[in-house]
Amino acid sequence: MSTAHHNAQAEFKDPPRRSPDLDVRDLEQRTRLMRIITRLIAASELGSRDIARRAGLPMQKISDLLAGRLEHLSVDELRLLYHSIDPQGTPH
Repeated sequence: MSTAHHNAQAEFKDPPRRSPDLDVRDLEQRTRLMRIITRLIAASELGSRDIARRAGLPMQKISDLLAGRLEHLSVDELRLLYHSIDPQGTPH
């Protein structure tokens, strides 16, 4: 059995891990939004449950955000959170 054939079989059984979330621009944008949102949450009088309810997201997403688990949140979810805390604001 050739090495190429063996590698192809190994990839079929355990495909290489590819994550579209690892796009650098997307990651930078999500990181920037996460920082802004966590500051807004800290300065806000709203509780996490209120913020989740306003954004229409599960409470777990707020927990993920506050714990720094950025991979669990999309840019769209972060924008929803941002606008639920600061409806007049426009994140960059």
